[in-house]
Amino acid sequence: MQTVLVDLRELGRVTLAALVFGAGLPALFALGVRFQSRAGVPEEGTSDSAVRRRSATAIAAVCYAVVLAAVVAGVLFVAKTFLAARLGIHLFGQ
Repeated sequence: MQTVLVDLRELGRVTLAALVFGAGLPALFALGVRFQSRAGVPEEGTSDSAVRRRSATAIAAVCYAVVLAAVVAGVLFVAKTFLAARLGIHLFGQ
C-alpha cells in the first residue's frame, strides 16, 4: 500500500509540472503578447491613457521575463551534468 501512495504522490508532482511547463508557459507568453498589443499606439477616437499603455508594457515585459527565466533554467537543468564534468560548475544541488 505504501508503494501505491508513493507512486500516486509522484504522479501528482509530474502532472503538476506538466501543467505548469506544458500549458502554463505558453499561456503566460500569450498573455504577454496580449498585453503588448494593448501597449501599442492608441487608435483615433479612443481614450487610452499613457499610464495604461505603460502598465501594459510592464506586464508584458514581466511575462516575457518569467518565460525566458524558465527556459534558461530548463536548459541549465538539462546541461547540469555537462557543466559539472567539463567546467566544474555545479548547479541545482549537484
